[in-house]
Amino acid sequence: MSTINWTENGSAFSARWHSENASPAPTRVVVVDDRTTANAAHRLARAETGLLWRGDFHNARQLSRALERRQQRSSRAGAAGGDPASLFGSQRAARAARAEMLGRLMVVLEPGYSLGLRRAPDVRQACDHAYGAATEETAGRMCVSLPELLGVLSAYQWHLKGVDIPALDARIHPDYGVFSPVRGEYVDLVARAPMPPGVEQPLAFDLGTGTGVLAAVLARRGAQVVATDINRRAVACAGANLRRLGAAARARVIEADLWPDGRADLVVCNPPWLPAQPTSALELGIYDPGSDMLRRFLNGLPDHLTPGGEGWLVLSDLAERLGLRTRDELLTHIADAGLRVAARYDTSPRHPRATDAADPLHEARRHEVTSLWRLVPS
Repeated sequence: MSTINWTENGSAFSARWHSENASPAPTRVVVVDDRTTANAAHRLARAETGLLWRGDFHNARQLSRALERRQQRSSRAGAAGGDPASLFGSQRAARAARAEMLGRLMVVLEPGYSLGLRRAPDVRQACDHAYGAATEETAGRMCVSLPELLGVLSAYQWHLKGVDIPALDARIHPDYGVFSPVRGEYVDLVARAPMPPGVEQPLAFDLGTGTGVLAAVLARRGAQVVATDINRRAVACAGANLRRLGAAARARVIEADLWPDGRADLVVCNPPWLPAQPTSALELGIYDPGSDMLRRFLNGLPDHLTPGGEGWLVLSDLAERLGLRTRDELLTHIADAGLRVAARYDTSPRHPRATDAADPLHEARRHEVTSLWRLVPS
């Protein structure tokens, strides 16, 4: 367990360090407050110094925004142009540098996750939701970055409000650390594609279920569903959503690294769409290093289908438009797994970034197509 140490008012203090993206604990920490200027904070952060905030909560957010503006100016000055793959790489590098810089602004959560700053919101329920109820081992002070705490608060609001899913005529409630189903077009593809013929109540596997949204859609369509996820938070989240939707009798969730035991009439997989390295647990819903999950799904599919069964691969072509993977490579992966494409259904994205002309990757996002590939053994 990592700790941070600092001196305040002539006394030495320490706290347990927690970072969801596995950032190391800063080795040097200084106390800062409302008197600290943005320029001074920026110089300290650039020197890899942790900034322990002891002032007003809203002023801390203002300082974070000031640090972000300075980091953005630095990123723009060194930004690389060129092809989409280079733009994607430079954009990710800039985001990583921004996260590293802003992550050096920290706050201390007192026992029970209370935040003792002026004008601070009550963060206890949000922290309970994200980190779990404090145990005897974790009951002391805990230090987190301000961006992480703000993410915890935002995620808790998403959890309470939920995400509207028209295909279910209901809301899905994402948990912290579980990718939210805000891209509704892929859910609609699964809701509308024809089910495998000849089976009245098919057994379906939903691999990498996340919030359980696709498992719920499949259960609503009459399937018996076994949903899997390697992320324990996702397993709990999906189970809660299925119970909330009254689908628990038709769908169960298990913790597994992709495949459950047995064979199914239908196997659905919506793997992360971009073959790149994630930098946090939440990014596992977006980035699939070396297309590992995609390949394991394809290679394992023939041995997990019943006779006449099929697999549904739900995948965006954004990786192709960014030059991270070609269509020929995808088709080769499919063929090498002993599969053929029985049909494909396409849809266009409806999310705001598809129309954001200020996004450096706007052209790729504007032409992006999300597809459901119906795959059967060749």
